[in-house]
Amino acid sequence: MRVWHGVDQVSPDFGPTVVTIGNFDGVHRGHQQVLAHARARAAELGGLPVVALTFDPHPMRVLRPDHAPLMLSGPEQRAELLGAHGADAVLILPFTKEVSGWSPEEFIERVLVNALHAKAIVVGENFRFGHKAAGHVDTLVEAGTRYGFQVEGLSLAGDEQPWSSTYVRQRLADGDVEAAAEALGRPLRVTGVVVEGDKRGRELGYPTANLPADPGAAVPQDGVYAGWLTVLTPAPGGPAYPDPLPAAISVGSNPTFDGLDRRVESYVLDRDDLELYGATVAVDFVARLRGTQIRFDSIDELLVQMKADVDGARRILGARAAD
Repeated sequence: MRVWHGVDQVSPDFGPTVVTIGNFDGVHRGHQQVLAHARARAAELGGLPVVALTFDPHPMRVLRPDHAPLMLSGPEQRAELLGAHGADAVLILPFTKEVSGWSPEEFIERVLVNALHAKAIVVGENFRFGHKAAGHVDTLVEAGTRYGFQVEGLSLAGDEQPWSSTYVRQRLADGDVEAAAEALGRPLRVTGVVVEGDKRGRELGYPTANLPADPGAAVPQDGVYAGWLTVLTPAPGGPAYPDPLPAAISVGSNPTFDGLDRRVESYVLDRDDLELYGATVAVDFVARLRGTQIRFDSIDELLVQMKADVDGARRILGARAAD
């Protein structure tokens, strides 16, 4: 799959194409429906390549940073997911003040016509684009009569309500990672480089891989979860761990020890031999074990709860693996 970071990277002879456009944050099931439809449309037109056009940063980060949403996926993960669900190429358009000033006509000409040579465009029915979001599906339809491309606007339908990135963020804010996974079609994944912590977990018999919580990323509500840790890139000089590892995951600031920084701490079940400092890992959230973190009055009380959390994670993950 090709990934371009700007229209200047697109080869002049690439195309014609079928293009689907959106922020695609999280690449949830609604987005997947659009991609599947674009894939089908491309087949009808003789096997044209499907290009997913997305933006980085999120336009709200540039236009109204105080209202910018927490992101469900970074650009690299988003591109990977778009490819997994049908895109042959991904154009990540850097969203700047200049780009925000493009009129709908300018966006169509520069990107869809001149760069991507679109023959068909598939978007969500509420898609808006161009300066002050003046462009919409009807704008694309009218332009298509002049430039020779077809347009389809699709509903991002779910079972009870339209799928949306906002819905997923709301579920994560409630700690409901299972509902979020249902909308995403997979567990929420948080990635990062493992950093050294205070090593209290190791002293207590539960060593953890610590990821600082990115303030711009959508991380589940503080609490304890069952999930999987996957090593994407081994620690420098360290061994590879090719398989996902079952884990009990704590999200929060560790109030028992007066912690201040929010982080994601993963204890890989029954393992104290892992070399993970400096490794890039992915943490997938499967189910919530308990809600907001608790400040315990003693280490003994904390250890009792930690054992219960580990037992709960083992039970849930074992049942999911058996399914």
